Amino acid sequence: MDLADLSAPPRPKETTLNAEPAVQRRLLDLQDLDLQLDQVAHKRASLPEHQALKDLSAEKSVVDRELVTADTEVSDLQREQKKADSDVEQVRQRRARNQQRLDSGQVTSPRDLENLQHEIGSLDRRISDLEDSELEVMEKLEAAEVVQADLRTRAEAFAGRQSELETTRDGALKELDEQRAQVTDKRTAVVAELPEPLVAQYQRLREHNGGIGAAPLVGKRCMGCRMELAPSDLNAIKAAPPDAILRCEECGRILVRTSESSV
Repeated sequence: MDLADLSAPPRPKETTLNAEPAVQRRLLDLQDLDLQLDQVAHKRASLPEHQALKDLSAEKSVVDRELVTADTEVSDLQREQKKADSDVEQVRQRRARNQQRLDSGQVTSPRDLENLQHEIGSLDRRISDLEDSELEVMEKLEAAEVVQADLRTRAEAFAGRQSELETTRDGALKELDEQRAQVTDKRTAVVAELPEPLVAQYQRLREHNGGIGAAPLVGKRCMGCRMELAPSDLNAIKAAPPDAILRCEECGRILVRTSESSV
């Protein structure tokens, strides 16, 4: 024998349990209620609205970022337009003053008249250039405002869709929570009828066997693992007293004899 086997602590044995056949069948009711609770939990986690809201949030985040960029661009262009308007107005006022001097006859010197006329001509060209720049900024601003308005409309549509999805999700969750509460109340009542050690063993087995801790024996088959029991196991079950808590030799779950069992 391997020395390692001698030094290893003995594996603890589970306490042998017994329960009347009616109590054992009640354990199947508990199993059914737990499966219902598992189904409710699965439905809560897998509501289509969860994924739809997640996808919508991702799309909305992109639009929100683009909208921030568009808002910034519109704001910058609005400041640029105001500056362009101011620049044009300043040059126009200066040209108007020069034209007024020219028209009033206050300037009599030929040289001063020539200089004034030359300056008015320069100002006209400057006004034309500034108006071209001003028009270019206005066109950019109009285009940016169209993009901004479109993004804002999309963002508002996302918000409306999000509200609809949340309302639908919350309604479904409320209904599922009500179902869970009803099943939980029934489960509490069933647990109160069962011996605590039996419930504790069932719970341990359920945690380690995919949510199924007890299963009926239907014919020669354990409905927990769906395996047909060997003749020797069936003979052992047949020889066991009615109050013996049986375990499936294949999956280890509590095996409950019912009217559909072949033993």
